Amino acid sequence: MTAVRTVTVVGASLAGLHAARGLRSQGYDGRLVVVGEEHHRPYDRPPLSKEFLTGDGDPGEGLGPLALTDPEDEAELDAEWLLGVRAEALDTAAGELRLAGGRALRTDGVVIATGATPRTLPLPPLDGVHTLRTLDDALRLRAELRAGAERAVVIGAGFIGAEVASSCAALGLDVTVVEAAPLPLVPQLGEEMARVCAGLHARGGATLLCGTGVAGLRGAGRVTGVELTDGRALPADVVVVGVGVRPVTGWLEGSGLALDDGVRCDEGCVTALPNVVAVGDVARLDRPGTARTVRAEHWTSGMLQGDVAARNLLAGSTVERFDALPYFWSDQYGARIQYAGRREPGDTVRILDGDPADGGGFLAVYERDAIPTAALGVDRPRPFMRLRRELARAPQPAGR
Repeated sequence: MTAVRTVTVVGASLAGLHAARGLRSQGYDGRLVVVGEEHHRPYDRPPLSKEFLTGDGDPGEGLGPLALTDPEDEAELDAEWLLGVRAEALDTAAGELRLAGGRALRTDGVVIATGATPRTLPLPPLDGVHTLRTLDDALRLRAELRAGAERAVVIGAGFIGAEVASSCAALGLDVTVVEAAPLPLVPQLGEEMARVCAGLHARGGATLLCGTGVAGLRGAGRVTGVELTDGRALPADVVVVGVGVRPVTGWLEGSGLALDDGVRCDEGCVTALPNVVAVGDVARLDRPGTARTVRAEHWTSGMLQGDVAARNLLAGSTVERFDALPYFWSDQYGARIQYAGRREPGDTVRILDGDPADGGGFLAVYERDAIPTAALGVDRPRPFMRLRRELARAPQPAGR
């Protein structure tokens, strides 16, 4: 690869920030540009569905506790920040990034960190209907929750939907969660443990309705209810749609990069072009030792991929692969759920501590052929972290 004089990070996100830090920590002293569509500098997203919704105060211009950088950190990074600017196209042949407004930026290396955007439903654009991904989304939702709303309907019982429902319940709203699947989180946790975690909704005072979809909304100008496909109607002052996300790759159409529910990369976050890497929610990586690919929408993956991608970008080839054990957590109704590993259908579950049947905390391990593959803990942070470390050190069954 030719000399790298300019690297552009597209996406002022957690993953983009850690890639930028990785570049500097590995000795890159050239021009570093960070392009972000939002007007904010990088901030922490997990609190947006939890303590940010239930807390008081405006984060202000400095983002408060959400900020992922401070003035000293930014001085060390020595980057040019182009915020409130949308990337519109990448011309890989010319080495040029085209931005909204007609500006073109010449660059030798590119880190794609544009993340994901919420999926939507074909519903009318009524006031009171929200998605939650950005700080501005959270500010709008929080304002409505504090403006006298009494009834909330959350569409989708994934982790974000469950966290929003938990926050609404903590604020005293009457909460109903609508999930189209017979049971939420089965792909992630398996049926047995998904059923246990689904029970947290009732414990927290929310109603969970499974196996039914949304047929439409009621209201003129502002939402007043949600119509379900089974014929029921739910009154609602606020509706939050949490039915997953899709990677932000539209701006890369025509770039020559392989796009497949994300940007296709090898096991080191490198695309077919060695001077273009991708990290975070937008990156679809090859799984080492398998024919599979994976796109991880987890905070920890986004943070850890940045350093690997930076090293490979500077090397001009894949000299390190990303193979960190997947890990995520979720706070719901006063309980902390933690998961690590790579569970697959057919893995069995063994309870190591506690009893899920009594509604309290527990620690479980997933196994295949008596070999641990994943761990799940509810309110067992210390033993869970020990088990997580053991999983990370242990060889995984073939094909994972």
